[in-house]
Amino acid sequence: MTKDLAAFAAKNGVKYFMISFTDLFGGQRAKLVPAQAITDMQEEGAGFAGFATWLDMTPAHPDMLAVPDPSSLFQLPWKPEVAWMPSNLIMEGRSVAQAPRNVLRRLIDEAASEGLYVKTGVEAEYFLLNADGSALSDKYDTAEKPCYDQQAVMRRYDVVREICDYMLDLGWGPYQNDHEDANGQFEMNWEFDDVLKTADKHSFFKFMTKSVAEKYEFRATFMPKPIAGLTGNGCHAHISVWDAPGEQAQTNVFATEKGKGQPGELGLSESGRAFLGGIMKHASALTAITNPTVNSYKRINAPRTSSGATWAPNTISWTGNNRTHMVRVPGPGRFELRLPDGAANPYLLQAVIIAAGLDGIRTNADPGKRYDIDMYEDGYKINDAPRLPLNMLDALRSYDRDKDLKAAMGEEFSTAFLKLKHKEWDSYMSHLSSWEKENTLDI
Repeated sequence: MTKDLAAFAAKNGVKYFMISFTDLFGGQRAKLVPAQAITDMQEEGAGFAGFATWLDMTPAHPDMLAVPDPSSLFQLPWKPEVAWMPSNLIMEGRSVAQAPRNVLRRLIDEAASEGLYVKTGVEAEYFLLNADGSALSDKYDTAEKPCYDQQAVMRRYDVVREICDYMLDLGWGPYQNDHEDANGQFEMNWEFDDVLKTADKHSFFKFMTKSVAEKYEFRATFMPKPIAGLTGNGCHAHISVWDAPGEQAQTNVFATEKGKGQPGELGLSESGRAFLGGIMKHASALTAITNPTVNSYKRINAPRTSSGATWAPNTISWTGNNRTHMVRVPGPGRFELRLPDGAANPYLLQAVIIAAGLDGIRTNADPGKRYDIDMYEDGYKINDAPRLPLNMLDALRSYDRDKDLKAAMGEEFSTAFLKLKHKEWDSYMSHLSSWEKENTLDI
């Protein structure tokens, strides 16, 4: 039954609804709608000019309507008179094929038609900087190995506690908060869920974290590599597939008793092996989505950081319970994709995982050999583990060459995404940096 938003507003003291969508670059766009006007908006959607956001549209395109999804409504815990909702974009009665949430919803439906229901969790890392983003918010956070630093996390207790309290209030099931491997870096974890719910929560989490940080005159950033020499912001995704959605799920189809072959030894079923095979098969192209910015490649191809490890992959490899590879299988029934970073679009991240995994299952893809070594120390000994793309342009070219993944993500989406990201690359290449002048001016 569809939630009556006007009735919800009257019952819960909501004065405004924030109808939100995420564009191709991960930008969150919204209109603030008074509760007294929400009935029409609930049915017809809020109007936007798509060209004014990062979507491949022109000023001549018709109005784009954002139809809110009341099933993912979050009343802002820090401002309860406002309720946030993600939306599905339509134009002239048709779903906007390039819109990230629509891409994910279509792939969820494809998987469901084959009896597969994806559940995921994300580890969203972020830095707390000063208000203008020029330095860490905590001048005393200087340890060489700051991960799990007790004093440092308590100096930012008010921010961390407030965000975690809100997740508790929202029923997300948060279960741990910690200071991460870089100075000024934090991670907060909550329970895994159906993939669309995880994407909506991830989107809201970024909004909530930034909002709470601003309240304390800090700036929260999910930028992949905001500070040279320190570990970057990852967004590791934990993936499993089940026989039904939500609470109806009974069987983890990725789980098995110790079986044959290297994946089976770690408790991955044949379906899990093939899904993993799809991730490995499409890894280079996947990177264009999971690591979507110029800055992303300063994280996954970084030299050793001050802590002694980047905690980010640089090769297409998988292993057991070992964090130096692109994919980690920590135990039966799931695996962790360690490739994505903080800039990953919450919806496209999940969509491309499903797209690659479904292709793996359909083609019975082989994930290749498992390597149980320290890739940071001994990776040079392996000759058949391909390197990840070295920059955004290489990643975009890999995606463009991967016809199967492009088709799975949708040709309209893929065309729009590649067009706008190539423009972004061209903009970056036209920028003259201070490094270039310092090292070239007197040649």
